[in-house]
Amino acid sequence: MTGADGLRRRIDQGTGRAAADLVLKGGRFLDLVTGDLVASDVAVCGDRIVGTHGTYRGAREIDVSGRVIVPGFIDTHFHVESSLMPPLEFERCVLPRGVTTGVCDPHEMANVLGTAAFDWFLDAAGAMAMDLRVQLSACVPAAPGLETSGARIEAADLLRFAGHPRVLGLAEVMNFPGVLAGDPDLLAKLAAFQGRPIDGHAPLLRGLPLNGYVAAGIRTEHEATTAEEALEKLSKGMTVLIREGSVSKDLHALASILTERTAPFLAFCTDDRNPLDIAEEGHLDHAVRTAIRLGCPPLAVYRAASWSAARAFGLHDRGLVAPGQRADLVVLDDVLGCAVSRVICAGRPVDEALFADRAPVAPIGRGSVRVRRVTEADFAAPGSGPSTPVIGVVPGKIITRRLDLALPYRDGERRIDLDQDAVKVAVVERHGRTPPGLRGIGVAFVNGFGLRRGAIASSVGHDCHNITVVGADEADMAVAVNRLAEIEGGFVVAAGGRVLAEIALPLAGLMSLLPFEAIGRELGALRAAARGLGCTLPEPFLQVAFLPLPVIPHLKITDRGLVDVDRFALIEA
Repeated sequence: MTGADGLRRRIDQGTGRAAADLVLKGGRFLDLVTGDLVASDVAVCGDRIVGTHGTYRGAREIDVSGRVIVPGFIDTHFHVESSLMPPLEFERCVLPRGVTTGVCDPHEMANVLGTAAFDWFLDAAGAMAMDLRVQLSACVPAAPGLETSGARIEAADLLRFAGHPRVLGLAEVMNFPGVLAGDPDLLAKLAAFQGRPIDGHAPLLRGLPLNGYVAAGIRTEHEATTAEEALEKLSKGMTVLIREGSVSKDLHALASILTERTAPFLAFCTDDRNPLDIAEEGHLDHAVRTAIRLGCPPLAVYRAASWSAARAFGLHDRGLVAPGQRADLVVLDDVLGCAVSRVICAGRPVDEALFADRAPVAPIGRGSVRVRRVTEADFAAPGSGPSTPVIGVVPGKIITRRLDLALPYRDGERRIDLDQDAVKVAVVERHGRTPPGLRGIGVAFVNGFGLRRGAIASSVGHDCHNITVVGADEADMAVAVNRLAEIEGGFVVAAGGRVLAEIALPLAGLMSLLPFEAIGRELGALRAAARGLGCTLPEPFLQVAFLPLPVIPHLKITDRGLVDVDRFALIEA
């Protein structure tokens, strides 16, 4: 509904001269300016709110008596791929929970398929009811020279998409050492998107180096993990996106900074959240109720979930229950508990009929797991002695510790030591692009999984998405990796020479073609199987998936070997 006729309809319905297309009657709405709960109908014309602070009649009326209306929630940074669902299934999962706008970065798929990922995501966004916006992936690959990616994206490749109406700007600039060193490729990308939203990704970066990073036009940060770090980044003009995902859970650490004074500079994001956690806990609704439970003022929390998020990304037509705003509305049974009763998205009630109206989007990326068959001998760990750096997993964080341990050492090889919880981790290149002269398999040790037997393998391995396997037995590691090749990628748990549980992710080795309910059930079986191996981590598969991300301190592993992220360099065995 555009042009003068559309505006006339809005005016007539807003003034009450004509019946509104839709009216939510008898409830109250949360005024994010004053904090008041205002008793009022909310009138909608097309995809816009046209009336508040009054009584309205509508062609369709919905009784919301006893309930409270808040603006639709905005997830300010996430990867649809990490939900293990393609975009339309992701929408079916999270839109009924109140997420009416999402700002996604498709760099998981882009690392596998290149710019074809952008085309596919933008096609999917056009078919969706929720407003899915795209930040173009800035770092594909994330760490050139330290890993093997399926694709490489340059500034010229990004510019082809810059004018698309669903493209906001540039996604997380993960290679912060490259920014500070003046890497010409990164600077070209940053220069091309000056004045538009540019997402940051600079864990633990502080002081003068942070100044330099922000001076490059980078405006958001979702990697702050302490209140002190977040406050420094806020003070230097960044909008901090408080993350509550499946692995990275920063809300408890950052809740103290979310006040009515700071809320305009804070928002929420999930980054990586899987459908089992969404089913058990929620999505942004979980973040909202958790923040309130931790003592954050409800007005500040709901501002961060909508109005502040919208302004951080230049979306000035949403985030308030007010005339002229996009009609993204969440009806709550309970404000403090963020109990979602009903959702209106762009003026349309969210129900199964809305999802049935969407045009299908064909999957891409089949057959992308191209890995040779491996044996247990491929996971040998030769070294010059028993002492070696070991990756120390921190539960609930993607930051790792560097541990220096002395391991059993025989015949020139370091061995697994269950007493020290030091099991093997390997990354196997899966794009068929291993450079000549390289082995294509990096092997090291990891502490923190608690495995006593078997292996866990994943084709989700941020961000290049090579195969990552953690195991207490090399033969089971081989079983798990070989099974991933057979099912086009996914997650596998193996022990005793056989597969105990699996889920296939054939869409680029990252996403399932199953309904989200079925994905959740299979993830539950995988978690149970991992616990049966002794695994003590609450979310082992995403924790495995972050071990090969060589832009997150302190120690990581890629198909090239062990990486000292602080030095941005490979470690000699």
